[in-house]
Amino acid sequence: MAYIPRPCPICRAPSDADHHPFCSARCRQVDLGHWFRGDYAIPTPDDLEDSPEDGTPEDEDGPAN
Repeated sequence: MAYIPRPCPICRAPSDADHHPFCSARCRQVDLGHWFRGDYAIPTPDDLEDSPEDGTPEDEDGPAN
């Protein structure tokens, strides 16, 4: 597979073939830190069901009147 130069996803500098898709070992480590902290997360169907679209918590018993 050929190396296609693209901007580094961390700092937007030109990427380097040795650290593809990053420009340096530093940016590669920064990205790994984001994964370890949980900054990048792929939502699952369970995650989508837990939060209503309007952002208010759901009450299982209905409205309290």
